[in-house]
Amino acid sequence: MKIHAALMLKAPIPGKVKTRLAVDIGEDEAAGVYQQLVEHQLTQIPSEWKITIHFAPENQEPLMLNWLGPLLPEDAEFIPQVPGDLGVRISAAVCHGLQSGAEGVALIGGDCPGLTSGILEAAAMSIGTVIGPAIDGGYVLLLLRQHDPSLFTNIDWSTEHVLAQTTSALDRLGWNYHLLEPLEDVDDLASWMRCQAADSAFKAS
Repeated sequence: MKIHAALMLKAPIPGKVKTRLAVDIGEDEAAGVYQQLVEHQLTQIPSEWKITIHFAPENQEPLMLNWLGPLLPEDAEFIPQVPGDLGVRISAAVCHGLQSGAEGVALIGGDCPGLTSGILEAAAMSIGTVIGPAIDGGYVLLLLRQHDPSLFTNIDWSTEHVLAQTTSALDRLGWNYHLLEPLEDVDDLASWMRCQAADSAFKAS
């Protein structure tokens, strides 16, 4: 199964990433935490998957290349996210992967330390769409083998309704899907502290 990992990432600019966490630990340290989380996620992507970094803002390609280029295989791609809301940007990422020859596209962020290589490999072996729910009501993984833009429209992004609205859209489309066990992403100080307690590899910046 040829899977492409599509990572939806932001440039690690202080004040622009992990803003809820930054309230407690400061903007510079929060940006450092974001970098740790993303770098950890990259180590968990199965080696046979092709990786595409869909980054924002679009003018930060040099920063993204300098940061992640040395950590990625030579065939990794860096593509600026298209204009529009998150649904438009995710839809474009899925289209790119499928049009590039992938049999499945795994949409991933960079801030869920529990999204391991074992979970990703198991998801790739499943039939149909696979969703990794986030504890906060969103999702940390969406593995698609086909595309329909309606899956990403009328979604209240960054709210607790994202997962429910997405599964409702899948039901309307008649697509089979499988829900994994919920995982926690790191958004605030409490979740960051739990992350550090669970894995000594994560440290204060």
